[in-house]
Amino acid sequence: MAVEPVLDEAFLAGKHALIAAHLEGPVARESWVQAVEHDPTIPRWYVRFGTDTRDAATIYFDLHQRTLRYELYFLPDPPRNQEALYRLLLRASHGLYAAHFSIGPDGDCYLVGRTLLAHLDVEELDRILGSLYQAVDRWFLPAARLAFGRR
Repeated sequence: MAVEPVLDEAFLAGKHALIAAHLEGPVARESWVQAVEHDPTIPRWYVRFGTDTRDAATIYFDLHQRTLRYELYFLPDPPRNQEALYRLLLRASHGLYAAHFSIGPDGDCYLVGRTLLAHLDVEELDRILGSLYQAVDRWFLPAARLAFGRR
């Protein structure tokens, strides 16, 4: 069994610096962004934002040795219409860039994705942010109405 080599620490440090500079700089100054925070112990960045259809959502960006993983808590475990909701979210996933809807082990719905660090640059980070923003803005209200609306 072959063991993969550990990536160069300088490469990882460079990607860390790119993410930090972009999220904590230009992204944090955007009008739709409410807060950008960093937890260096994980390392994880939190980008909280609002859209026309949702007051607040938070993307968790986790830096790993080879990938940047991201997750957004989308909706709690729906009390009804689960099958219809899951069908809606599966169809919605088809048109997303670099992310998809997922059902967590707790039954809650998430938007998740990851990208290889080798492909990560400012433009890719912006595409990821834009895709997640657009997915929340487009699909949150229909999903919430289906899962929690009046019977």
